[in-house]
Amino acid sequence: MAIRGIDFAKLSLMDALDLAILVEDEARERYEDLAAQMELHRTPEAAKFFRYMVENEAKHGRELLARRIQRFGDTPQAVTRAMIFDIEAPDYDAARAFMSPRNAMKAALASEVKAYEFFVAALPALTDPEVRALFRELGDEEVDHQNLVNIELAKLPPDSGLSDEDFVDEPAAQ
Repeated sequence: MAIRGIDFAKLSLMDALDLAILVEDEARERYEDLAAQMELHRTPEAAKFFRYMVENEAKHGRELLARRIQRFGDTPQAVTRAMIFDIEAPDYDAARAFMSPRNAMKAALASEVKAYEFFVAALPALTDPEVRALFRELGDEEVDHQNLVNIELAKLPPDSGLSDEDFVDEPAAQ
C-alpha cells in the first residue's frame, strides 16, 4: 500500500472523494484482471466471485462519483492515480491457476481489511471534520464489505484439502 504526495492534514473533501473514487477504480480493475486470469485457467467459480467484486467496487465508485459531482461539479481533480497504489486492490499474486471460490473470497476479504486499515490509519492526520467523517464512513463500509464476504464464505462447503502446490508441475530438464 502506497500513497505519494498526499498531505492528509490538508486533504479537502473534494480531494478525499477523488482519492476514494481512485481506490475503488483501482480495486475494480484488479478484480477484472483476476477474473480474466481465472477464466483463462478455467476456474469459473473463482472468476464468478471476482466478477461479483468488480460490480461491488464499480457500484461504490459510482456512488462516490455522484456525491463528488453533486458537491463539486466538474472541478478538476488534484489527486491522481499516480498518487496511490494497492490501497484496496487484491494483491497481484492472489490468483492461482486452480483457485477455489473459498481462496478467491479470502483474497477479497484481505483486500477489504487492507482498505479498512488504510482509512482508519489516516484518521489521526485528518484535520477537516468533513474529511474525517468521510473516512470513518468509508472504513465502516469496508467492515460491511468484510461481513458480506464472510457471509458468502460461510455458504461454501469446506475446501477439498488440496493446496495450490498440489497443482504445480515440477521443473523438467530441457
